Amino acid sequence: MNFFIITSFLAFSIVFFFARKRTTHIEEARDREFWEREERANFVRRKPLDNLNYITIPEHLLNMKPSSTTEALDACIRDLNDLSHYQIVNLTGYTNTDLKLEYGTANITILSDFDLHYTNLVTLLQKLAELLHENGEDTLAAATLEFAVSTGTDVSKSYYLLADLYLEAGTPEKICNLIDHAQTINSMIKDTIVQRLTEVYQ
Repeated sequence: MNFFIITSFLAFSIVFFFARKRTTHIEEARDREFWEREERANFVRRKPLDNLNYITIPEHLLNMKPSSTTEALDACIRDLNDLSHYQIVNLTGYTNTDLKLEYGTANITILSDFDLHYTNLVTLLQKLAELLHENGEDTLAAATLEFAVSTGTDVSKSYYLLADLYLEAGTPEKICNLIDHAQTINSMIKDTIVQRLTEVYQ
């Protein structure tokens, strides 16, 4: 019995040793690849930013006039108008190394600003839609969320609330299009959003 236990322990130890060694090699290779890419990225010269997909907030959202409003709702609309004066780009899913390799190290600060403005935009759009929904302005709420989805937002609540609004409006067929949009987002939570939309709303 003791011999069996000892043999099993030794076999387990050997397997664990080689598995750990393999994992270490993989991690070291990933680290090397990362630092090699980072080193290359730091020497990439500034490139034009003309081909970026700049986001323009539509006038019908900037000029929306809910039939009933609140101080919080008015503040959101003002913030949206203020944000419209900035350059906004969705860079979700791209690391700083990716951006430096593509556009040059000298552009990393401005690109970070573009992405920050985008984060502020989709956060604000979600808040605005929730306030509109609470105020009984579901048509405006849906329009707000449809714009957010069109920009590639990965704010999961935006997809779920929009799906709820489609159901309440008697247009569940629109959820299929919503799922199609969700499948294109560049985010690690894409599969989670698609799965929930598929399971709960279809």
